[in-house]
Amino acid sequence: MYKIKTTIVSVALLLVSTSTIAMAEGIDSLKKFYNSTQSISAKFHQVVTDTKGQKIQDVFGEMVIKRPNQFRWDYKKPFEQQLVSDGKQVWLYDIELAQVTTRQLSKALSASPAALLAGGEDLDKNFNLSNLSREDNLDWVSALSKDADSGFNNIAIAFKGDKLQQMELVDSFGHLTKIVFTDVKPNPNVSEKLFLFKAPKGVDVLVE
Repeated sequence: MYKIKTTIVSVALLLVSTSTIAMAEGIDSLKKFYNSTQSISAKFHQVVTDTKGQKIQDVFGEMVIKRPNQFRWDYKKPFEQQLVSDGKQVWLYDIELAQVTTRQLSKALSASPAALLAGGEDLDKNFNLSNLSREDNLDWVSALSKDADSGFNNIAIAFKGDKLQQMELVDSFGHLTKIVFTDVKPNPNVSEKLFLFKAPKGVDVLVE
């Protein structure tokens, strides 16, 4: 499991359940997103808070996804990191620590929001989906991993129509991560070179 500073996979959320017809919109939006989006690029702002509501991370960056299973998340400030998948392997490069952590994508599917968004046709296979209701004019869906060792208690995704807006995740430590997406561009032309990674000389490489 990647640690909070070195991964985007730390997130928390209090989920509200209802049984109204309008709740179908969250799952519908997620499935429309999967069906209509083969690639996506966006800027993001990620904030992590602990169980007391204290901010422990505040970071900006950019992400690109090409389905199935290729993604790149670049953290720009206040620290630089890269999370890259070529569809088979995932690399996490922490520039400050001069360290690369790598693992097979199959081991990351249930543990990464990037992998969730970039996933193939196995959405229902890997996640239990349910609709959420909030007073923010967004369509929310809960996606709970069927992998008991995923490290998350909850994952929620918000759409406006089929356009990605936000993600919120609760990790096993109770930390809440909120990711807000801006400048979202569906189906841009994306070069395969973006998803290729070669560890720089002189960095430590850890294999999980």
